[in-house]
Amino acid sequence: MSYSDVLAEKVRVALARVPRVREKKMFGSTAFMVNGKMCVSVGHNRLMCRIDPGLHEAATQRKGTRTVKMGKREYKEYVYVNEEGLQSKSQLEYWLRLSLDFNGKTKSSRARKRK
Repeated sequence: MSYSDVLAEKVRVALARVPRVREKKMFGSTAFMVNGKMCVSVGHNRLMCRIDPGLHEAATQRKGTRTVKMGKREYKEYVYVNEEGLQSKSQLEYWLRLSLDFNGKTKSSRARKRK
């Protein structure tokens, strides 16, 4: 499924004053890169947020959230927030603030060399 245009626009507006934001299409979603690092991603009716793993447990107790899993592996740096957890502007701002705070603490991954 493709990403949500409505949610992507809300994220664009909320991040309008944040410096060094770039959008990148990936895996059927739109990722918002801040300082060259993935901060949040908008998918089909959900937001994927990259947050401090120390906040993961509390974050997944909030309405409309779940841990990002790929295969059997859980990623404690990432949570999905569905529409239920994004009903108000303040809810969206909460998740963006958590993601931006963590973005400032993380290092950029090195670009892989193509053969």
